[in-house]
Amino acid sequence: MTVTNRNFIKRLQKKKEDALEYIIDEYMPLVKAIALKVLQPLGKQDAVDDCINDVFLDVWKNSHQFSGDAADFKKWIGMITKYKAIDYYRIYEKQRAREQQVEEFEETGSSHVSIQATLLERERRNELLFELSKLDELDRDIFILKYYLEMQNGDIGQALNLSKSAVDNRLYRGKQKLAKNLKLKEVLL
Repeated sequence: MTVTNRNFIKRLQKKKEDALEYIIDEYMPLVKAIALKVLQPLGKQDAVDDCINDVFLDVWKNSHQFSGDAADFKKWIGMITKYKAIDYYRIYEKQRAREQQVEEFEETGSSHVSIQATLLERERRNELLFELSKLDELDRDIFILKYYLEMQNGDIGQALNLSKSAVDNRLYRGKQKLAKNLKLKEVLL
């Protein structure tokens, strides 16, 4: 039986392999584009391939959680891809950072100053991520799309069904909140 665009979701939820094949054929360009956008700076094709495979595996495993039509499915698989790619990016960046720290440590002969600077930079980054996690989910998504995926404000608006000015305003207010919270911490410490 051939899967049609109309019933592929139901067949996927029933764990029919032809539905998975249809989804791979239909959504591979979207999934690959998102994964490449996020992971291309790493320069590791195997990271992109692994991410794509994991996306389709997650779709297969979690299809029972999806409810909606084909348009909603496209958004759903796009969001799965985005978050999976960001996870891969973070993993590879942590690995690269560890390797770089080991190299720096070996080069400097365990210089106390460079270790202290590295720790301070890591602490600042963690504080920023913590403050970012306090923002509303929509604002967090906008910050991730803007500063991690380097998307334009108009594109972010299209992806999240917002106007460009709404994205601009949310970025502005979010930056103000982050700056205020980070300055407040500095004053208290």
